Amino acid sequence: MPNTNAVHHENTDLTGSTFDDVNLSHARFNDVRMDQAQFNNVSLRNATLRNVCLSGVRIEDADLSEMTIDGIAVSELFRAYQLLHAR
Repeated sequence: MPNTNAVHHENTDLTGSTFDDVNLSHARFNDVRMDQAQFNNVSLRNATLRNVCLSGVRIEDADLSEMTIDGIAVSELFRAYQLLHAR
């Protein structure tokens, strides 16, 4: 049964919008700008980000278990970084 609550926005300016207690599971974002957006208490579990600009992004107090960047486990990257800087 199709989701009758599904919404399609195209060429829409939602600058300054607020989304509280919203389920966006299985949503698709194509050619979307989220400059200076804030994400609090957000689950991106099993999400895939492709061709994404993460310049200046800060990730704080996050569960990064099983997260990979270009197929490399982030936990391994942190471990290697800590070994290099422990010397």
